[in-house]
Amino acid sequence: MIRAIDGFRQDEEGDWAAELSCLHNQHVRHIPPFQERPWVNSEAGRTGRLGSPIECPLCDRLELPADLEVVRTAGPFDAGSMPPGLQRSHLVAERTWGVLRVLDGAVVFSVETTPPRRIRVSAGEEQPIPPGVPHLVRFEEDGHFSIDFLRRPAS
Repeated sequence: MIRAIDGFRQDEEGDWAAELSCLHNQHVRHIPPFQERPWVNSEAGRTGRLGSPIECPLCDRLELPADLEVVRTAGPFDAGSMPPGLQRSHLVAERTWGVLRVLDGAVVFSVETTPPRRIRVSAGEEQPIPPGVPHLVRFEEDGHFSIDFLRRPAS
């Protein structure tokens, strides 16, 4: 999944990591001939890459970033109270992740990744929802689910 570079930070070993719009971090090393990124070695080079697109394999795997906190919960919903918008393709806001939590029953979570995925989520299970990726939820078995929305705490 393509994400934008929001900033940079150095890890404990002094290697640079890009801070991405999806809230993941990704190392950006200049290790010729394997990784050609000479721009990472200068402040001007890094600044010039702010807003640039970069592939995020963690988003492709629907992996929740670390250090997020719940800012709001929607639901619980059942088939009768589920908002119609959740049944159509929609997005979680940028820099916000969702976590679908199935309390009882089962739902199918469809997400427009490449390739598209359909994931059955059963009672007691949860499914991360990345920001800015079209998705929808449908009941497969009667039950209830809620959605937590998570952000990185302000520093």
